[in-house]
Amino acid sequence: MFSSFNPDNHLFRSSQFQQVIQNAVDFLLSTPVQPLPPSEAFTGAGLYLLYYTGHFPPYTAIAQANNHNISTPIYAGKAVPSGWRQARTPSKKIATLYRRLSEHGTSIRAAQNLNLTDFSCRFVILAGDESSMISAVEAVLIRQYRPLWNSVIDGFGNHDPGINRYGQLLAEWDTLHPGRSWERKWQGQRPDHEQLIKKIQDYFG
Repeated sequence: MFSSFNPDNHLFRSSQFQQVIQNAVDFLLSTPVQPLPPSEAFTGAGLYLLYYTGHFPPYTAIAQANNHNISTPIYAGKAVPSGWRQARTPSKKIATLYRRLSEHGTSIRAAQNLNLTDFSCRFVILAGDESSMISAVEAVLIRQYRPLWNSVIDGFGNHDPGINRYGQLLAEWDTLHPGRSWERKWQGQRPDHEQLIKKIQDYFG
């Protein structure tokens, strides 16, 4: 009844799929740069890239790279439609992506050593069947750019972990950029600040 096992018989590849993903990436990179958060609310889910042009010394290389051409993201992220894990049909009327960008703006505004005006973004709205690509496109963006806040310094996209976790190790991002509400309440250990700076220096080589 069963044939001999060969994993190659179960391996699916699609050059068309890869091309569609790359088309979405290319479209995202062609979109106009917007402030963070965008000046007007909009509906839909999708993906985004955040860019930095400020004066926080460890990020000088990123700021300089973006000085004349906004091209080096510090963070890549996604905002998936409500109910996507249960495969429910997403509503186009929910401002999922805009809300996520606004949350990031709130985090940066709370940081004591960052200025929100030094950040900008690009984003793409994926609706209907195209929304199924969101996670795949995000993975390609992170592999392609290795953004600092995705690949080296973790915790930027976190929400308040809750009072029961205030005794754990604080996220690296909140150690570098104190100011969010839960950081001020933290009772647990914090990563070594100098080691985080060293990680950033090694990242830029």
